[in-house]
Amino acid sequence: MNGAELFLLGRTLMKIGEEAIPTEGVGRRSTSTRSMLIVMLDVYAHPDTTVGEVAARTGLPQSAVSACVARLKEAGSVLTTTDPADRRRSLLRQNPEITGRRAEVAAAPVDEALGAALGTDDPAALAETVALLEQLAERLSPKVLGRLR
Repeated sequence: MNGAELFLLGRTLMKIGEEAIPTEGVGRRSTSTRSMLIVMLDVYAHPDTTVGEVAARTGLPQSAVSACVARLKEAGSVLTTTDPADRRRSLLRQNPEITGRRAEVAAAPVDEALGAALGTDDPAALAETVALLEQLAERLSPKVLGRLR
């Protein structure tokens, strides 16, 4: 496998993951699921961070990060406090309580989206693929990103 193939695999997995995240009752939003997850994971990895810092680390425009933070606050996934060093800024951190939306997303199985991508509803094939993905996720958790440039 080369870098381009790995990139394309990652993109495919992201699309399947996006399809597996429940959206019922969320309504139409200006921010993508992908951006929301990128911002959420960055805030969780860097407590007491700012919108500008998240934008710098993720490469997302500051306006997109602000929109994602607003949605994450509304969902109860992110908490904000006023920055004591600069009262015009807010500090962002993970809400330690598991909100209904976070629990819903965490509990959503990937089987339907994975089956659609694979073109099968064979339980054995889906279980095998999920097991392989779980092995890969164990080895390549988001924590490994800190080891890359």
